Amino acid sequence: CRASPLKPRSPIQDPFNSLENPMITLTQNSFEMLRSHRLTAFSTRLTAVATMALLSACSTPQSSAPGSGRQDVTLRFEAQINGKPFRCGERYSQVGSKAATITPTDFRFYISGIELLDQNGKAVPLALEQDGRWQLGNIALLDFEDGSGPCRNGSTALNTTVRGSIAAGTYSGLRFTLGVPFEHNHADPTAAPAPLNNTAMFWNWRGGYKFLKVDMASTGASGHGGAPGYSIHLGSTACSSASPTVAPTVCANPNRVTVYFDKFDTSRNAVVADIGRVLSSSDVSTNAPGTSPGCMSFPKDADCPPIMGALGLAYDGQMAPGPQKLFSVR
Repeated sequence: CRASPLKPRSPIQDPFNSLENPMITLTQNSFEMLRSHRLTAFSTRLTAVATMALLSACSTPQSSAPGSGRQDVTLRFEAQINGKPFRCGERYSQVGSKAATITPTDFRFYISGIELLDQNGKAVPLALEQDGRWQLGNIALLDFEDGSGPCRNGSTALNTTVRGSIAAGTYSGLRFTLGVPFEHNHADPTAAPAPLNNTAMFWNWRGGYKFLKVDMASTGASGHGGAPGYSIHLGSTACSSASPTVAPTVCANPNRVTVYFDKFDTSRNAVVADIGRVLSSSDVSTNAPGTSPGCMSFPKDADCPPIMGALGLAYDGQMAPGPQKLFSVR
């Protein structure tokens, strides 16, 4: 069963939420384009909702009741900063190349295409539970912020597990992708079911979702407007479309990370996401002049090479120096 790509409906774009330029002047042509989009808004929204419903229906796992030939699986995830549990508002010292002190304000990410590896190395897809909140199709949102203190832009709800079922058998490895698949990455989040309706995890239709969102206050760091802070927002860039409010046909920098563990026991192990490892070669106390605070994945940002490299991604024509460092097994 295969869902058709979503046909986008262009929302009115916040002029301070552009992928390329925070100050967008709306010309008369822009207003004409927006007016044209509104004429088809209702039918397009119905198309998006219907496609997402099909995605959910296609991926609903079979029953894992006795005799069904399937077994339940729960994957546990933990968020850390330099080996210490992530907590909103807690101060973490000795972070980055200049041993800065940070206070995290957000930590969330999407994963997709989750597979377990059997004893012969064959990848078997995990059919996710369609819970109507954190999991849709083969996509899951992990959320470690609880909305308290400086994480006030988040919510009280947490999600630290991925739940599903798989054909009964013995599995010894794990593979997944950090990111949202292209065919579901560039549509209207206000018309999408959860967890793709989370606008805090979305740039615009051209760029799509933020696959990874980590925000923090840092001693000495300054971004736009002199506000202390440092961020890692990972997503697709260099996406080709007529405007930020039109879905692209291709992105030159997909920026999806394939994570692979050849040894992983779902009953004993957990996946650890340690952002301190990603920041180990970055000076989080300063920000490159004239750029977004931290690394937003955009090309030509001097803050991005060590971060993208630590995520195992090529950047500005330079190959990644090695595999990703964000995820490990505990």
